[in-house]
Amino acid sequence: MQKTSILIIRSGALGDLVYATSILDALIMEYGEKVQIDWVTTPGSGALFSKDDRVNRIFPLTRRKLPNWLSSEKRTIIKYSKKHPYDIAINLEDGTPFIKLLQDVSATRKLGLPYSKPASSQTEPHMVDIIKRIYSDAVSPEVLKKSYPRLIGSTKEELQRYDLPKEYIVLNPSNSHNARHKLNYRAWPKEHWVELINRLSNQNLVIIAGRGEDEYFKSMRPFPAHVIDLIGKSSLIDLVGIIENATAIVTTDTGPAHIASAVSTDTHVLIGPTNVKLTGPYSTPTNNISILSTNLPCSPCYNTEVMTACNDNRCMQEISVNSVITSLKKFGHI
Repeated sequence: MQKTSILIIRSGALGDLVYATSILDALIMEYGEKVQIDWVTTPGSGALFSKDDRVNRIFPLTRRKLPNWLSSEKRTIIKYSKKHPYDIAINLEDGTPFIKLLQDVSATRKLGLPYSKPASSQTEPHMVDIIKRIYSDAVSPEVLKKSYPRLIGSTKEELQRYDLPKEYIVLNPSNSHNARHKLNYRAWPKEHWVELINRLSNQNLVIIAGRGEDEYFKSMRPFPAHVIDLIGKSSLIDLVGIIENATAIVTTDTGPAHIASAVSTDTHVLIGPTNVKLTGPYSTPTNNISILSTNLPCSPCYNTEVMTACNDNRCMQEISVNSVITSLKKFGHI
C-alpha cells in the first residue's frame, strides 16, 4: 500500500511549534507508522525535530513574509511538491504570508487558510485546540481526542556531558522579551528568583536560558553551589531532554513552559498578563501543571492598551516566593 504524504506549514516562535506537535501523533494514528510527514518551519525552532523520526523532512523558512517569487526557500518547497505531490497539505498558520504558499503547493487535498477555517466554539479555546480544529477533517474524532503535543529530546546518555544529578529542579527566569528596552511584562522580579534559589538550598537546581542572555543574569551571579548554570550552554534538543529528565520546572509563560508540558514534566508556571486559557502550558492526561497567578481584575491584558499603560507590572511582582514554595511542596518536589 502506498504511504500517505503530508506537508505541514507551521512557522514561528518556539511555543507555536510545540502547540502544533499534537498533529504528529494524530496523523500517525490515522494513517499508520509509514505516513510521510514533511514540515515547513523556522530553522531555529525546527531543531526540535532533530531526533524525532515522526518528521521525515524539514523545509527551513527563514523569512516568513517574503512572497513566493522572492523567497528561494518557498520556491524550493513548491518545486519539491511538483515533483512529489502531497496527498494532504495543511496550513496551521493564520497569517496571510502562508496563504499563497499553500495555494502554490501541489497537493490532492488542502486544509487551513484559505481553504478551510477552524470551527467556532462556545468556550474560550486553547491554541492547541484551535490548531486541532484546523486538521480535524484529516483525522477521526476518536484520534483527535487522543492527540496532544509531544516532543522527543536528547536521551539521558546524550546528556551526560552536562554532569546532571539524578534529581534536579529546573528554573527558567528568562523569556524572549528580555532584550526589549521597555518593561518585560512577563518577567518575575530577579530578587524573587534569588530568594527562591536561596530557599531551595537543599535542592539541586539547574538554571536554563538561551545564548546571549548573560547580561540578564549578571546581577544574579555568582550562583550558590547547589545551582548548575546551563545558561546558553545547551542546544535546543538537549534542552528538551534536560527539562524532560527534571523533577519539575519553575518558569514564566514562555517556550520552556510549553516544552515541559509536552514532555510531561511537572510545571509550575508564573502567569501575569498572558491568557493562560489561550496560551498557557497545555494540560494533558500525562502532565501536571500548577498555575501561579495573582488573578488581578486587569489580567489578562497582554497586547492591549491596559498592558501598555501599566508601569508597575503588579500581576508578576505580587506572585510571592511563598506561593512557589507551596506549589512545589504540594507536588512533593521539596
